[in-house]
Amino acid sequence: MLTLSANARHAVRDVTRRAHLSPQGGLRIAESPERAGAFEVSLAAAPADGDEVVEVDGARVFVEPRTSTILADQQLDAATSAEGTGFLLAPQD
Repeated sequence: MLTLSANARHAVRDVTRRAHLSPQGGLRIAESPERAGAFEVSLAAAPADGDEVVEVDGARVFVEPRTSTILADQQLDAATSAEGTGFLLAPQD
């Protein structure tokens, strides 16, 4: 199952709060329909049917079912730059 770093948990909580999502909302990760092997991150009011829900310390991430298998051994991390918050994936420790 996808895990979240401390930075990712903080960033997800911050992004969803700023977007005024309800407590059921979160960040959603799905495969990109336009770019093979790429993923899209979006805000969602709730998980879609079949989404895996990763919830840690109030940070909610929804992972599309097919993507869930691909990301099972990955960790979501986040970094802040002048352009905003960016998310990245890395193998779990």
